[in-house]
Amino acid sequence: MMCDIIYAGERASFGQPEIILGTIPGAGGTQRLPRFVGKSLAMEMCLTGDRITAQQALQAGLVSKVVANEQLLEEALKTAAKIASYSKVATAMCKEAVNTAYETTLKEGLHFEKRTFHATFATEDRKEGMTAFIEKRSPKFTDS
Repeated sequence: MMCDIIYAGERASFGQPEIILGTIPGAGGTQRLPRFVGKSLAMEMCLTGDRITAQQALQAGLVSKVVANEQLLEEALKTAAKIASYSKVATAMCKEAVNTAYETTLKEGLHFEKRTFHATFATEDRKEGMTAFIEKRSPKFTDS
């Protein structure tokens, strides 16, 4: 739940089994899980120790994609390569903006997004990206 993007193999399962051991989920499990899957499913998982399948995790919003187990690494690396091809400055700003959504109110998040969006206009990568789009070519980001 602390990952930016979660892919699951088709045979994966997810759970919070700590209750079976006489304790509760630590490391933020009781706080993060409800934000992803809602209170009811989080309560069921935490209070029963029951696991959910990869497909259930996808339907609940815990993972963004389910792929065949043998394709999992390839799919993750393909996505990582795609992200790595973009501006590192813009990628970092985007990650921070999305993460802010989970830590603030909507009003505060929108304000943060607006300031961050405007900050991208001071970067060389934004200029290069817009120019490349107009010129119908791939951008050459310099991470500045």
